[in-house]
Amino acid sequence: MMITTTDDLRAACARFAHADFVTVDTEFLRETTFWPKLCVVQIADAEGPVVVDALAPDIDLAPLYALMADETVLKVFHAGRQDIEIFHHLAGLVPAPVFDTQVAAMVLGFGDSISYDQLVQRTAGVTLDKSSRFTDWSRRPLSDEQVEYAIADVTHLRTVYARLSADLAKRGRADWLSEEMEVLTSPATYASEPDDAWRRFRSRVKKPRDLAVLMEVAAWREREAQGRDVPRSRILKDDALLEVATRAPKTVEALGSLRAFPRGYERSRAGQEILEAVALGLARDPAGLPPLERERGVSPMSGATVELLKVLLRMIAEKHGVAAKIIASVEDLERIAGDDDAEVAALKGWRRELFGESALKLKAGTLALALERGRVVALERDPSEDGPLPAPPPRRRRGGGRAPAAAD
Repeated sequence: MMITTTDDLRAACARFAHADFVTVDTEFLRETTFWPKLCVVQIADAEGPVVVDALAPDIDLAPLYALMADETVLKVFHAGRQDIEIFHHLAGLVPAPVFDTQVAAMVLGFGDSISYDQLVQRTAGVTLDKSSRFTDWSRRPLSDEQVEYAIADVTHLRTVYARLSADLAKRGRADWLSEEMEVLTSPATYASEPDDAWRRFRSRVKKPRDLAVLMEVAAWREREAQGRDVPRSRILKDDALLEVATRAPKTVEALGSLRAFPRGYERSRAGQEILEAVALGLARDPAGLPPLERERGVSPMSGATVELLKVLLRMIAEKHGVAAKIIASVEDLERIAGDDDAEVAALKGWRRELFGESALKLKAGTLALALERGRVVALERDPSEDGPLPAPPPRRRRGGGRAPAAAD
C-alpha cells in the first residue's frame, strides 16, 4: 500500500498503534546535504506493509512521528542508527523502544555488522534483490521495482526479528541487547555539536597547538555545513582542514599557500573566518586542552599486552558465539592495557563478565594463553610460581580411549 496523504497515514499509524511491534526502514539521500533528506518510510506489522511517500505534496508526517514516540509499540530496525537520526533531526525525538537486528545478530555471533540481505538469507532462507539499493529515491513517481524493494526491507525483517528475539531469550542474552539499545535510543547519540567535530580527527594531530587549532577550525566548518545544509566537504575538505590545523596560518598569504587549500578561497569570507578560528586556537590555554591520543594510548611497553588482549578477545568471542567488535574495540584494548580502571564499555556490564575480568587477569599474570591442538585456551596460573605453564588437560579420543601420555 502506497501512502501519499495525511489521512491515509493517520489511519495506518492508528492500526500500527495496536501492534506489539512494527518493522521500520527509511530511504533517504545525503549526497548533497548535511542533514539526510527523507524520501520514503516503509513500515510493516503482522497485517502487512505500507510505503509512505515522505515527499508527497502537503503530507504531514506528524502521525508517523507519534508512532515512533509511542512506547507501547516496539520499533524494529536493521542498522537503525541513520534511520533514527532522521527522526531525531526532523521531529526532535528518538524512536523508542527499539530493537536493532544488526546489533542482535552481533550479540548472537553472526559476525561484525552483518548486512540485511545476508541476515535474511541466514535466518529466513530468502535471497533479496538489492538492485534498487542505490536508486534516486527523490525522483517521482517511484518505480514498481523501488516499491517492491522498499516492501522487502520490512516484510522479511519481521521473520528476522522473531527468530533473533527467540534466540536471545533462549540463550539468556536479552539483557545484553537492552544495554546496546539504551545507547541507540539516547538523544546524546545523535547530538551533532560543532564543538565536538574535532573528535573525528583526534588521532591525526600530535601537538597541543595543532589540537587547539583543529578544535576551532573543525567547529567553524561544522557550523557552516549545518547552517547551509551542505556536506562538510563542500565547506572545506578533510585534508585541507588538517593542513590548516598543523600549519596554523596567520595571514591570507600563508593560508593561500597551503597545498590542500582551494585556490582563491583564502580571500573569501570563509577564508577570513578560518584565519579567525586559527587565531582563537592559538590563543587557547594548552593546560585546558583534552589529552592527545598518544598521551592516553599505547606505550611501547604495552604493545605486547594489546596483542595478547586481541588474542584473548578473539578466543572468547568464538567460544561464546559473539562478534568480537561488540565486546571491545581496539581502542578499548589499548586503554585496558594502560589502565585497569579504564572508562570503556569492555569493563562494564555483561562485557566485563564475559571478557573484561579475563582481560584484567591476563594483565595481572593470573591468566595465561596457550595452544591446545591448534586452538587458543586460557589457563589459570599462579604468577609467583616459576617454571613452565602446566600442560592443558588431556582430551579423550573420539573412540573413548585415552589420549597418549605426554613424554617426559
